[in-house]
Amino acid sequence: MEIDSGWPDSLRVAQVRIARPTDRLDAVVRFYVDGLGLRELDRFVDHAGYDGVMVGLPGTGYHLEFTTHVDGSPGDAPSSENVLVLYFDSQASMDVVARRLREFGVEPVPAENPFWADNGGVLFPDPDGWRVALMPRPVY
Repeated sequence: MEIDSGWPDSLRVAQVRIARPTDRLDAVVRFYVDGLGLRELDRFVDHAGYDGVMVGLPGTGYHLEFTTHVDGSPGDAPSSENVLVLYFDSQASMDVVARRLREFGVEPVPAENPFWADNGGVLFPDPDGWRVALMPRPVY
């Protein structure tokens, strides 16, 4: 079965941002930038009480935004099934990032859903407990 990888004409999206709050903004940004290897793309301070940082891959149309509010920002993961999945082009590429995260002091955690491990994935928690699955190759 061939999967169409283009955006449908009925959904002319130019950019995708996944945003979530955290009370550990500095630690979360450090995990995703220094640990995982994403790049800091932009940041803002005191926008209606919010500070935020966007991270991602430069030149792509998708990124993550982490925000914190002056009055507090609940950000702990609601469950261990909240997973950001990164599919690598090879086992070796994935292993480089997994090794860097371990050297960064982050230990892998077991996946609740066996699909990830069954397909060679390794999951790491960010400082809020949200999981990042590293996968050695695309599965679709």
